[in-house]
Amino acid sequence: MFEPQAIDVARFRDPSRDASFSPSWRKRLAPYCKPDPHRATRQLFITSVPFLASMAALLYGLAHGHWYMLALVLPAAAFLVRLFVIQHDCGHGSFFKSRRANEGVGLALSILTLMPYWSWRRAHAVHHATAGNLERRGIGDVTTLTVREYLSRSAWRRIVYRTYRHPLVLFGIGPIYFLLLRYRIPMSNPFHDWQHWLSIAFTNAIAAAAGAILAIVIDPYTFLLAWSAVLLLATAVGVWFFYIQHQFADTYWADSARWEFHRAAINGSSYYDLPRVLDWLTGSIGFHHIHHLASKIPNYHLRACFNENPELQCAKRVTLWTSLKSVRLALWDEDLAKLVSFRQMRNSSG
Repeated sequence: MFEPQAIDVARFRDPSRDASFSPSWRKRLAPYCKPDPHRATRQLFITSVPFLASMAALLYGLAHGHWYMLALVLPAAAFLVRLFVIQHDCGHGSFFKSRRANEGVGLALSILTLMPYWSWRRAHAVHHATAGNLERRGIGDVTTLTVREYLSRSAWRRIVYRTYRHPLVLFGIGPIYFLLLRYRIPMSNPFHDWQHWLSIAFTNAIAAAAGAILAIVIDPYTFLLAWSAVLLLATAVGVWFFYIQHQFADTYWADSARWEFHRAAINGSSYYDLPRVLDWLTGSIGFHHIHHLASKIPNYHLRACFNENPELQCAKRVTLWTSLKSVRLALWDEDLAKLVSFRQMRNSSG
């Protein structure tokens, strides 16, 4: 819907270092930004081992005709989501103290998640630097039109946008698009964006080689069935979380002249209040407002940061129930300063 704007990514590696970031907040959050190698290693172990075990059992069961073993797709996908959260933290350089360790683990996990490490990290850095900025839409976010923009579109372009925002497209076709097209085929000019091409080519090549070996050892049909089911479910969950972290009624959008980093982080990112088991499986990414305020905080410090700073507990709370209602929201109403559904837009303009 939008043409991505040219952005100097290097300037946005850590938005919290911007001059607008309050020194008092920087000092207060600094202790939580220190990685704990022992805790990180333990988290990696207790996530990767159950994932590999559930995948092995799933592949073994299907290879021997035990179709009930398809039930293991659910835990395997859940642990893969948690592994992606670890990859995500590595991309922020927050999971381990060592840059080399972050890079190594992030690259290794990208083979499992099929999300190219360098390419995804760069787009995500832009997302952190521009979330909530109406003039910086197009990279690393869910396409969102304002009411005025939508009404100015032709009838055909309105249909295209409404189709794009339909839940079946966002959460059904969306994961397939990400897995088979968005992060498999580089769209940019290879001479101007060779790092993006290299990241995707590296991920594709290593994943294809590993998949070919497993397909030979087991059998192609069993491998493709199990692996595609786990990947699609995990990616669908990932798309859902990315959506709900910024797409809720009282979120924050502003033009560049009025955009503020603090408000975009605290008001434009949700506190997704999940049951404890879901919070654990998703690496506490529900504390997304804290993550946007200080992306250097590793996931295993987010809950402590939330509990020990009362100001952060006043963020926009989204529950499982209210998050389901958010799928109807599709347009930013600049007059009401809130995200509205197509029906609300018609009612207010009629």
